[in-house]
Amino acid sequence: MTSRAPLSRKLSAIAESATLKVDAKAKALQAGGRPVISYAAGEPDFATPSFIVDAAADALQNPANYRYTPAAGLPVLREAIAAKTLRDSGLEVTPSQVIVTNGGKQAVYQAFQTVVNPGDEVLLPAPYWTTYPEAIALADGTPVEVFAGADQDYKVTVAQLEAARTDKTTVLVFVSPSNPTGSVYTAEETAEIGRWALEHGIWVITDEIYQNLTYEGVRAVSIVEAVPELAEQTILLNGVAKTYAMTGWRVGWMVGPADAMKLAANLQSHLSSNVNNVAQRAAAAALNGPQGEVEQFREAFDRRRRLIVSELSKIDGVEVPNPLGAFYVYPDVQGLLNRTWGGVTPTSSLELADLILEQAEVAVVPGEAFGPSGYLRLSYALGDEQLLEGVQRLQRLFA
Repeated sequence: MTSRAPLSRKLSAIAESATLKVDAKAKALQAGGRPVISYAAGEPDFATPSFIVDAAADALQNPANYRYTPAAGLPVLREAIAAKTLRDSGLEVTPSQVIVTNGGKQAVYQAFQTVVNPGDEVLLPAPYWTTYPEAIALADGTPVEVFAGADQDYKVTVAQLEAARTDKTTVLVFVSPSNPTGSVYTAEETAEIGRWALEHGIWVITDEIYQNLTYEGVRAVSIVEAVPELAEQTILLNGVAKTYAMTGWRVGWMVGPADAMKLAANLQSHLSSNVNNVAQRAAAAALNGPQGEVEQFREAFDRRRRLIVSELSKIDGVEVPNPLGAFYVYPDVQGLLNRTWGGVTPTSSLELADLILEQAEVAVVPGEAFGPSGYLRLSYALGDEQLLEGVQRLQRLFA
């Protein structure tokens, strides 16, 4: 008998999301009765604002929302996204340049599918979000990591990008504020990188999903605002998940040049068709409605940010750059490696994260998920009491 044909080699090479894996393990331990505190998931602990939920409830009463709608998104939402893009990213676009996706991850996947050809090299500043290299590989591209450590506040320079550029380089991933580091590029740094990409005809995929979560008076300047001429070779990614505490509603979007968006829309028409109509109506309400509650979320994140940076900095061997955006802290923990803690001597941040989970019952994501070893990502998008208790457990473990 002939053996079964093999499974997809491409998909077999794709790794499970490390952040979701750690979060799932933490939740399983919690379900088993262990008092695990998890800093793993990038998910606000707030409830979605009630006016957004009310808009969804109203949408449920309209039979038009029970039907297929345009694959690229409801006109009302695409108009709201175009207005937000002008307001927050300084780029004027038409609604036809907007595609509504099933969460930010679909926008990421489709962006790389749209501009990457087999063999293309994609410059990927590291530390990076764990999904980017896998999405690049699914587009038959080659991710080229460009690493910036804590000494650079995890921000790459034009000199580093130029050193990594080859004749196969076609795309740059630019993320500010950053997941996993919380770093925010200055307007000047952003403009310098944008001018470099423009000079070399390189596509920019910029993930702006954290652009409204910045602190200490900092503003995340969009690369297309810093260099307007770059708009014809830039795809902007965004969504309602982080700002509006709507992770489970699954509404993201992509914005870009008309020809690129036409290709992405064709892909989506075969891949998923329209996003859930009720969720789209809720997202439109979020963008068009009052933003006071969102500001309260941001203020709470800021308070937690200052607390976790202060408390982690008390641990000898931990270096904590000050994050100015998103809701993550990314300490350099190389000073904790190759030392013995509770009878265990971790040699990597992966081993350190396992030690922390087992001995302190705290879940963190190791740096290997985002690039080189020697770092940990902690999300401070959890309750104040749990946040403090978790860090105090770390302080006791590494005393």
